[in-house]
Amino acid sequence: MSDEQTYDDDRARNLERMLQALAARIDELAARGELLPRAGELMRLIGDVKSELFHYEVRITYDTPEVAKHRRLVDDAKRQGPDAWTPTQWSPADEDPPAW
Repeated sequence: MSDEQTYDDDRARNLERMLQALAARIDELAARGELLPRAGELMRLIGDVKSELFHYEVRITYDTPEVAKHRRLVDDAKRQGPDAWTPTQWSPADEDPPAW
């Protein structure tokens, strides 16, 4: 599986830092009354954060092929209903001992 398909803890922490930096920059500009005059800077910062948030949202929900297969198996079993899973009369004593 490629790193491009998952979102690891380090990348998530980096996204949190990006969001905090954006919030701090907005607070700083607001305190100085410069929010609108610095709109270009804010648009760039917001774009960077928006892009990373998109990657997070898409990749945090990514299923590996193995997980997707297991999810399909469970979903198929659920669709069959409770009557599809009937017990058998099998017991371990019914099997022949292994020939060593």
